[in-house]
Amino acid sequence: MNPPVFNKIPQAAYTANVKYLLFTGGGSAGHVTPNLAVMQELKGACRLAYMGTSGIERTLVASLGCPYFLVECPKLVRSLTPKNLALPFALRAAQKNALRILEREKPDLVFAKGGYASYPAVWAAARLGIPVLTHESDLTPGLCTRMVAKRCVHVLTSFPETAEKFRNGVCVGSPIRREIFGRERAAARSRYGFRDDMPVLLVLGGGSGSRALNEAVNARLDELLPRFHILQLCGRGNVAAAPKGCVRLEFERDMGSAYACADIVLSRAGSNTLFELIALKKPALLVPLERCSRGDQLKNARYFEEKGLCAVLPERRLGELPSALLRLYGSATVRGALAAYTVGNGTQRILHEIEAAMA
Repeated sequence: MNPPVFNKIPQAAYTANVKYLLFTGGGSAGHVTPNLAVMQELKGACRLAYMGTSGIERTLVASLGCPYFLVECPKLVRSLTPKNLALPFALRAAQKNALRILEREKPDLVFAKGGYASYPAVWAAARLGIPVLTHESDLTPGLCTRMVAKRCVHVLTSFPETAEKFRNGVCVGSPIRREIFGRERAAARSRYGFRDDMPVLLVLGGGSGSRALNEAVNARLDELLPRFHILQLCGRGNVAAAPKGCVRLEFERDMGSAYACADIVLSRAGSNTLFELIALKKPALLVPLERCSRGDQLKNARYFEEKGLCAVLPERRLGELPSALLRLYGSATVRGALAAYTVGNGTQRILHEIEAAMA
């Protein structure tokens, strides 16, 4: 990895001349972990703060020890429901709260990672003339990205096709956490108690887990356990007693070890996870989230499937899970495509964009 753009300085040396960055984004882990990848590179070089809701972002950002500004923002429900009638009033309150905080804090830049939780900070920054950068992970831009694009210096994207949708779009790639690289497979297997006699299946369902994936795996353990050890990240409140050969966790902060021990992955199709899996050359069977979704996961998955880098199984066909996993595990085509494909880490390009926006 290239050295960071910014030079590290002691915490005690922070002065009025040190740049102050406020990050925002949340609602799901996919809107937080890319921010963390960038913030890790800036920690000790800039003053950092975060604005988000009381959701998963608050928990994930706590490890960085930076100030956290709580602004509860309403989420649009993508169906006809009376809940949406109160949305304008709750949104207005969130905007006022964000504006009050930014007037006081006066950051040099707001970096937004999307999701409904980021909108108040971007709106307030634009009102105050504070430069904003936003990053869109998915192939098709989300509602918040479309709403804030004109307020931003640049709309940074993971996919080149996405950047073309905005007059200020710039493709920088996906920011990938540095801690997922360089782990030893043997040490990772030992961490979870797996022997080396069978491949390991890693089951991911996003930051909050996936009921559909968990149920599909649990229903077919008699077919899967003779073939795989299983590391199952179930989501909060979803962990049950596990049979021998299966390890179940609510959440894994040490994703470097989880990835290192895995020979094959069953996952939803969030963009950040896909870029990590491809960077690590992990064969993945993707089950895109389709219901209660704008279809972004399906488009992400098909994009990489067309390049031969993964396999896709629609949720309605989860009954075919064991055979689909075995086909993928034995696929020399997918392994060859992964070996030949290079996916860059967008973190350094994002750091350069941040530096340029604050110049």
